[in-house]
Amino acid sequence: MTSNLVIETLSAGGITTIRLNRPDQLNSLDVETKTHLLTDLQAAGADPEVRAVVITGTGAGFCAGQDLGETHAAPGGVHLGDLVRQQYNPIMRTVATMPKPVLAAINGTTAGAGLSLALACDIRIATESAKFTTAFAGIGLSCDTGISWTLPRIIGRAASLDLLLRPRVIDSAEALRLGLVHTVVNDESFTEAVGKAAAELAVGPTLALASIKAAVNLSSTAPLDGALEFEASLMTLTGESRDHRTAVEAFLDKRKPVFEGF
Repeated sequence: MTSNLVIETLSAGGITTIRLNRPDQLNSLDVETKTHLLTDLQAAGADPEVRAVVITGTGAGFCAGQDLGETHAAPGGVHLGDLVRQQYNPIMRTVATMPKPVLAAINGTTAGAGLSLALACDIRIATESAKFTTAFAGIGLSCDTGISWTLPRIIGRAASLDLLLRPRVIDSAEALRLGLVHTVVNDESFTEAVGKAAAELAVGPTLALASIKAAVNLSSTAPLDGALEFEASLMTLTGESRDHRTAVEAFLDKRKPVFEGF
């Protein structure tokens, strides 16, 4: 456990939950929090016992983005480009490329880099009370933490530019309509719904899920022939896996497979 993060590892279910824990600041990101967040994400990604990761927040916020009070108080100011390169980009890259599914459990206010963090995740579940905003232009800034890459791929260029150029607060219903989130549940059912979704991912064929995630990431920028060849290479990899053999045997025996993750 760290001062700004509570790390809960459910070994039996193969799920690691990373909970941002600065509720009085709506879980905004100071240097300490970003440092621990990156370290814990990297540890979860490298741990073969972890088969799914959940990122969530404590209190009324999922994550309100950068702690502006910290940057404003920094002696001599802050070079924001260096801050993004050194602190935010590694976090986004780790989430987006982690070889296992990452679920954003959006429990409340999600703004700026907090929205970027949620969009880097593979699955997003939000409470009915959650609120969303890009925020960047509202404080005279461009956008960061990969949102210029993820947002257009999730909701399209036109809708993305609307949210980025005219930042406003949208509710969970609009977020669902736009495709920012996959599921919205009432606040009382949120914990149960997140647990069920995470467990479903954790018992899946982890190697296959990681390969699918890698294929989708590559196809975002690769030409067709490159995407096709990468798919073929991943089919070779997963076709030789124990999980594939188990699934085929279960199919032939007319029973449900039990995946081991490799």
